[in-house]
Amino acid sequence: MNICLFTQEEIGKTLPNSDERTQHIIKVLHKGEGDSFDAGIIGGKAGSAKITKIDENGMEFEFSQFEDEEKASGKPLYPLTLIIGFPRPIQLRRLLRDVAGLGVQKIILSGTELGEKSYMNSNDVKDGAAEKMLLDGTVQAASTHAPSLVLVKSLQEAVKVAVQDSESESVEKCALDNRRAKMSLHKYLESTACKNIVAAIGSERGWTDNERDYLESNGFTLCSMGSRVLRTETAATVASSIILDGMGVLN
Repeated sequence: MNICLFTQEEIGKTLPNSDERTQHIIKVLHKGEGDSFDAGIIGGKAGSAKITKIDENGMEFEFSQFEDEEKASGKPLYPLTLIIGFPRPIQLRRLLRDVAGLGVQKIILSGTELGEKSYMNSNDVKDGAAEKMLLDGTVQAASTHAPSLVLVKSLQEAVKVAVQDSESESVEKCALDNRRAKMSLHKYLESTACKNIVAAIGSERGWTDNERDYLESNGFTLCSMGSRVLRTETAATVASSIILDGMGVLN
């Protein structure tokens, strides 16, 4: 836990001893009354929290944001939206955590023509489990900003959501494909100076020709990352890293 995150409503209130954050701060970080730890407000500022009291009711703390504006910003997300065909539940947990750690702005989980329909009903996208994975990745990155998550039933709906979100800005669109790619992802990024990108990544069986046609007709460039077939979670993490580097935000 590289930063402890709280909701705005939790600031100034007692954190129960049963809360995993209290357990981590006391038992792993070995903090006690008077000690401080890195903290932040989810979707808000980063700063420091000072423990003022620990008793049978829990832990009380005072939060103050960093004076330095850049540090206080909490590492804002990058303008990269991912459309991802629903992966296996066990892959989804790792995928959400890793792309959140990289700082992706939005994740649109989509049903696809070849995707397993039962994955969309997984408990990993219900009861806050997916949001927890996003927060885990955010905490790993010592950021206060978690990606937004949208669930849709089809690629058509996913593209509509992604384009609507970006219609006020210039946006480039690419889709990973190892069958009908027009160029490498690296070459695609060299050919565009756009700082707002939507990238589509298929489910484990990839895209159908119908979906490829749809993507191209909606302005997506089909790109490859080599001849090897990757797991959806691997492709998402690798592609995000390559795109963010190409956008110049990792400098």
